[in-house]
Amino acid sequence: MLNKNNITKIQQSVILGCLSSLLSNLPALGAEQIYFSSPLGELTIPVNSLEEYARSGKIDSELAFYTQFTSKSEFKQLREFLQARVNLNEVAISQFLYSSMGKIALKNLGEYVQNDSHQNGFYALRSALILSAASHDSLNLIEVLKKFPSRSIRIDSDALFKIFGAFSQLVEKTKQANLLVQEKSEIEANKQIVQNQDELPKLVYNKWQKQTLKLNDQKRKRAFVTDLYLPELPQKASVIVISHGFGSDRTDFVYLAEHLVSHGFAVAVLEHPGSNTSNLETFIRGATREVVEANEFINRPQDISFLLDYLQQLNQSDSAFQNRFNLEKVGAIGHSFGGYTVMALAGAKINIPFIKQQCRADNFNLNATNASYLLLCITQKLKEKSIPDLKDKRIQAVFAINPVSGGVFGETGLLPVEIPVMFAASSNDAVAPALLEQICPFTWLNTPNKYLALNQNGTHSDANQNSMRSVLPFTPEIASPNPKLARSYYKSLSLAFAKTYIAGELQYSNYLAPSYVQKMSQPSMPLKILRELTSEQLSKSLNFSCPGAMDK
Repeated sequence: MLNKNNITKIQQSVILGCLSSLLSNLPALGAEQIYFSSPLGELTIPVNSLEEYARSGKIDSELAFYTQFTSKSEFKQLREFLQARVNLNEVAISQFLYSSMGKIALKNLGEYVQNDSHQNGFYALRSALILSAASHDSLNLIEVLKKFPSRSIRIDSDALFKIFGAFSQLVEKTKQANLLVQEKSEIEANKQIVQNQDELPKLVYNKWQKQTLKLNDQKRKRAFVTDLYLPELPQKASVIVISHGFGSDRTDFVYLAEHLVSHGFAVAVLEHPGSNTSNLETFIRGATREVVEANEFINRPQDISFLLDYLQQLNQSDSAFQNRFNLEKVGAIGHSFGGYTVMALAGAKINIPFIKQQCRADNFNLNATNASYLLLCITQKLKEKSIPDLKDKRIQAVFAINPVSGGVFGETGLLPVEIPVMFAASSNDAVAPALLEQICPFTWLNTPNKYLALNQNGTHSDANQNSMRSVLPFTPEIASPNPKLARSYYKSLSLAFAKTYIAGELQYSNYLAPSYVQKMSQPSMPLKILRELTSEQLSKSLNFSCPGAMDK
């Protein structure tokens, strides 16, 4: 007979992890019984017990066993997860689960959520999710459990614990990395205190006009639109191109475009047709098969190069635009998938061997917990030798906000980048985690002019003026405490960076100094910036190696 006092805290956390974290975070787990191994032997949770608890709050004798390892608040949270609904109908669910991205998710989830015969739960999970959504035009965990086409479901606890361990490690190492960035930033601020540093000008009231251009790249059979913000200046204007993230569109960056054009930049905010809001809406309606095609990793940078070619033509032959653009001074800003896009234009190379290694179902390292993992795994379809050179030599500097970069490029892929780069990271980014996607990649960059800005308490969606909630009924991360403040940071950082490295007005570099950033930082969302952090310092301080780092 097991004695409760003999159960270690580790064993308790194992049981709690299976009960609370697994049931709350995974979409489909069983039918009548859920079986999983533990240090106490094979344990069972009846689905009926969970259903009754979700309905009435009653804890029956079967479920009561687990209360000795779980606090009241944790059990209350479990009930909330069991009751929760996600308003997605069977068309949207089916579309996703039959897409390449959905198949990757199901295959990996099925490695440790298995049927009666201990086989991968791929097909059972897909069936349960679709049937559940068809019943009520929404997903609920209990209903998914009851639709699982097997009398029981078996959890591969060893694999599951590795996932939990990797996730816990990511959380802990990210906290440590954030503290390290703060420490290094403060050291730099104390070393270089800029005297007589007035506040960065917020507006200079340049007159400007906005036009929407319709472009059609017949060679790629790809049509897209671009909003062009053009200042009225006596001389040519330096150019900034803005690339939105997955499921976003050009309207998300009106605030940034208007800010930059008011300071004399010609700003082009284009819309990538294969990964914008409209494309996501079309997919959810069931009109397309894929959430995003692998070739979008090629098309996005090429969209920007085609746009620059088009602006060059306008510069030479269109009377309304003649000699309005200085295409020898071009910068690019990108958010999330757009961050990948501008880094590819800067010369970064897609690292197919590294991507394939990360995307194995049995890979339980830190990258397996990266939410952008599903997006980057799509690139496995690309043939390495057929990927063209995406670098555009007209791009003089890039500002990548919450970029998807570490998992796509690795250290090898980032080595060719030579132009100035600024990475903006958010400490609470659940989509492109700061440690994996910005901090590690920052240490790999060889360019002498590089910056890492870390927005404490910020999230992945802060940069978007609008929200994808019009398309998706939920968000994948906690709410930001102050998205308007975060966007004000991005306005200030992008202006100072663009003035310094695109317009060549070097006095603006003062506004990128850690001492100045400390002055404009607010307590609700502290902002830090640094220029120096090596992979050796990061590895030593955190006692870990960044996934994708080259063997030294």
